[in-house]
Amino acid sequence: MLLQLSNVEVKYAEVILVLKGVSLEVPDASIVALLGANGAGKTTTLKAISGLLKAEEGQITRGQIEFCGERIDTMNPADIVKRGIVQCMEGRRVFEHLTVDENLRAGAHILEGGSSYLSQRIALMYNYFPRLMDLRNATAGYLSGGEQQMLVIARALMTHPKLMLLDEPSLGLSPLLVKEIFGILWNILQTEKTSILLVEQNVRTALSIASHGYVMENGKIVLDDSAEKLLNNEDIKEFYLGLSEVGTRKHYREAKHYARRKRWLT
Repeated sequence: MLLQLSNVEVKYAEVILVLKGVSLEVPDASIVALLGANGAGKTTTLKAISGLLKAEEGQITRGQIEFCGERIDTMNPADIVKRGIVQCMEGRRVFEHLTVDENLRAGAHILEGGSSYLSQRIALMYNYFPRLMDLRNATAGYLSGGEQQMLVIARALMTHPKLMLLDEPSLGLSPLLVKEIFGILWNILQTEKTSILLVEQNVRTALSIASHGYVMENGKIVLDDSAEKLLNNEDIKEFYLGLSEVGTRKHYREAKHYARRKRWLT
């Protein structure tokens, strides 16, 4: 198993319990979706893996995280990156004052292999994202939202990571751009063999490329199954796809939240 979280609890400021015994797995060369509403604990889960909790007064208070059989929850973020984990933060955080090409080079700061290998990786990123090739000398801060999202993903891939933690890549993008980016992610999985732990609220799109999915609610994993079975799960249809059992569109306020949540959390 590439990544394994076992009963992980996270507190902020030593008092606010956010994750409550989270366990999940990411196999080699796979895409796993982590689903849930805002505030469920998805981003905190990613930060626990990447070691970024300390920057926000957060800490893992119970459980452990293993990557390639090695415990990493006590490591600092720099050492975690060197072991092959990279996180794409929510919000398309490019280096706005740098060009597209300079952003890619900045993402390769730990890349080994010399200038020749660096050039190969940059060329490969432009192959994955042809639009970036046309914009390679453009200032990143002036790119569109979709172009910035492509750049963030490409920058993260510069070191050929074993695992990419991808936080809400579809946020604020048009359906056409979302389809394009998720198609590229699938292509990357096939060619790079980089596993992806994908945090998404666009459930249908996420499960269309994932092999397995986990649903979080209030800091807990309340449901997990294959992507295919989750798409056909009545709870998923009702809460996240807005469909009732007969396939008609429903409003969230009409759903029996309490009854279903009680069943999930027991």
